[in-house]
Amino acid sequence: MMKNNLIYISALSILGILGCRIFQANNGEKEIRSATSQVEKIASKKMNVVFFLVDDLGWMDVGYNGSKFYETPNIDKFASESVQFNQAYAACHVCSPSRASILTGKYPARINLTDWLPGRKDFPFQRFLNAEIVQQLPNEEKTLPEYLSQNGYKTAIFGKWHLGDSSPPTNHGFQKRFPENWNKGWPLTYYSPYKLDGFDGNNGEYLTDRLTTEAINYIDENKEKPFFLFLSQFAVHDPIEGRPDIVKKYQNKLAATKWQSEPYVLEGNPDVSNPFTKTELDSLLKLPDYNGFSQLPNSMVKIKQLQDNVQFAAMVDNMDENFGRVLTKLKQLGIDDNTIVIFASDNGGMSGANFGNPTKKINKQALDKQFSTSNLPLRGAKGWFYEGGIRIPLLIYWPNSGKHGIRSDVPVVHTDFYPTILDMIGLPQQTDQTKDGVSLVPLMRGGNNLKRKAIYWHFPHYSNHGYQSPGGAIRMGDYKLLEYYENGNVQLYNLKKDPREQNDLSKKESAITNQLLGMLKQWRIDVNAQMMKPNPLYIKN
Repeated sequence: MMKNNLIYISALSILGILGCRIFQANNGEKEIRSATSQVEKIASKKMNVVFFLVDDLGWMDVGYNGSKFYETPNIDKFASESVQFNQAYAACHVCSPSRASILTGKYPARINLTDWLPGRKDFPFQRFLNAEIVQQLPNEEKTLPEYLSQNGYKTAIFGKWHLGDSSPPTNHGFQKRFPENWNKGWPLTYYSPYKLDGFDGNNGEYLTDRLTTEAINYIDENKEKPFFLFLSQFAVHDPIEGRPDIVKKYQNKLAATKWQSEPYVLEGNPDVSNPFTKTELDSLLKLPDYNGFSQLPNSMVKIKQLQDNVQFAAMVDNMDENFGRVLTKLKQLGIDDNTIVIFASDNGGMSGANFGNPTKKINKQALDKQFSTSNLPLRGAKGWFYEGGIRIPLLIYWPNSGKHGIRSDVPVVHTDFYPTILDMIGLPQQTDQTKDGVSLVPLMRGGNNLKRKAIYWHFPHYSNHGYQSPGGAIRMGDYKLLEYYENGNVQLYNLKKDPREQNDLSKKESAITNQLLGMLKQWRIDVNAQMMKPNPLYIKN
């Protein structure tokens, strides 16, 4: 017995998570039993999981990756305390397939949910019909929230669902959802009244703020229980509407900013022969035929090159503010050291306009509503297989077990979340469900490789974003191969040497081209990927 009946008990030596605590009591033996009981109670408590998913946030849209115009101080600070995945990928370059992969651990092609729901219409200019897809997340899939709820977790989704109008999230393991009756992929407006099927909000409030408030209330209500919170923000998806007070901030910042490059660049369809050099493309921009914003001659479209959209900047800023609110709440409740936090996006940034109808023409006064951001130095946009369409920001914080403030360059993908979360919280793997993903725990602990040979993509549809042809892709090591289905064009890039994807190596390095193309085709057979059928109404231009 130490002087004044002080007994030092190191909970850290028992748990590895508490740190040293000093207990004082008149009866030392009772105090020891009490402290032991407390340690055992905490040891048996399962870790919470907060998954903060942003819609259409590009890899370059955050400060820690180099954005100079958008301000994301909360995300940047969190990045310094987390594992930063520098080469993280979406399972698809549009939203519904990526979200299905996050929740199921499977590639979109394996579950035949390869396009946004309900999907794009067919048009006569298409040589092939868009492949038919399931119209909801298949009920037979045992989703991550379903598995967690069966193992004592409270589960909730706040915000975007977009995985089937007839199959709400409560059919797939989520015990609570908000808003209750909105299954579509975007809101009608971010300004109240929202008109989200019975949810109008309060006068003057902003949708991202309200969703976060509801999520924070949920954390408060469930702080004593293990919970899985899927905060699936509608932001920063269109409609591009920033909160007015933050828009004013960026209007002032824009007025004081000088830009060094052109606002737009021409990009062609990779599946159409394009004889123009980069210099020639820049010259075409000066011609009258290329002045507008629509489908342009030679199957070209314009891609945004500047992060100068004040409405979008305000949306990013506000999203960051609300991410900070969630982290603050966890800390205030004293559960931040027992909560895994994942910050991610569902696909790349919308630097190419959404041309759902091939005849669509965009008025110059509406450009900020149609072109939200720039993905530079990455090429392409949402809806494209170039890095700008599929590379995403990803941060994971694993208290007391994972490394903090390190950066991993190992390629990872949405299918990895399911096995990773199970691994981190200590639940058995669902090998029939997570066959396409691998646990990122080795990287979280400072490793530099995973037991995976390649990552695959399959999109048997025509993309709304920039009239991209249907195709697929494979990433193995430093190489990435893109295959397009209309004309069979193939491109190969070495991303380590050429992250901007400007130097096509498919002819020069034919051996690796043939190897990757063969792997991609075999993978499509293995997952029973659906292919496209000829379009009987096809009209050649």
